[in-house]
Amino acid sequence: MPRILFVKTSSLGDVVHNCPALTDVAHHVPGAVIDWVVEESFAEVVALHPHVRRVIPVAIRRWRGALLTADTWSGFSAFRAALRSERYDAVIDSQGLVKSALVATLALGRKHGFDRASAREPFAARFYDAGHAVPVNLHAVERNRQLAASALGYRVEGPCDYGLRVSDEVPLQVRGPASSRYVLLFTMTSRDDKLWPEEHWRSLGNALEARGLHCLLPWGTEEERRRCARIATAVPGAVVPQRLMLTELASLARQARCVVGVDTGLAHLAVAVDVPVLGLYCGSDPALTGLQGGNGVRSLGNRGAPPAVAEVLEVLEPLL
Repeated sequence: MPRILFVKTSSLGDVVHNCPALTDVAHHVPGAVIDWVVEESFAEVVALHPHVRRVIPVAIRRWRGALLTADTWSGFSAFRAALRSERYDAVIDSQGLVKSALVATLALGRKHGFDRASAREPFAARFYDAGHAVPVNLHAVERNRQLAASALGYRVEGPCDYGLRVSDEVPLQVRGPASSRYVLLFTMTSRDDKLWPEEHWRSLGNALEARGLHCLLPWGTEEERRRCARIATAVPGAVVPQRLMLTELASLARQARCVVGVDTGLAHLAVAVDVPVLGLYCGSDPALTGLQGGNGVRSLGNRGAPPAVAEVLEVLEPLL
């Protein structure tokens, strides 16, 4: 049985974008045993893929803030031991960064990654046994699929399949609001320039409520909770739930009428569980890392050109 290790540590959107490559491997490499190194905060998402045998959490984000502590060195030693507990036929670093390449070098097995012209950080290519040329103008999902195919000797075929399997159970704390038709609004993102104006969210929320759809506004940080609360106060029936885990958000998205979100990994997660998703782009270009999926997935806006509320409602209307 071929043993294959993926190294894709972060962020959430990047992790989700790597899932179709894993689905491809499971389809094209009979009997493949697949493990995945990922940041501890995203391990629960990787575990949703039925073809992942072992999730190996790494804590680079946590360790780099406390490099000299005993806990960091103990955690690193445990991670290294877990990573080197077996030899792999192929170690595929689909992140293309120096940090991910260094993680890959710790594993036992032939290392594959993007070549110097293809990697996000060209110096990372020095750490691989085999560098693969993948066009940089492809969407991130397709770049990951092409890299895995080149490393393992098959051709990419058909549309992407994220392969994630989520529970049909709506999280307990939102079962009341979720008992009726609802739209999930992901208003938060990692950069301020990617935010859609709060007044736009309020206008959209009221328009959705007028169509008999309740709005759910999840959050991750205290600042995001306050932002959601400000929006919800102006939208009758809107709900700001307790903080939810990523797997709970995936289940909540799966049951939603549709999802609207800014450029955030959560919008990509919603695409991966096969629901209609509309992405709102304000501070980034969706061409290479926008939403990628099947029917009902659209992206609006661009860097410096956020979509208007009327545009959003026009696209949403057929989905409601």
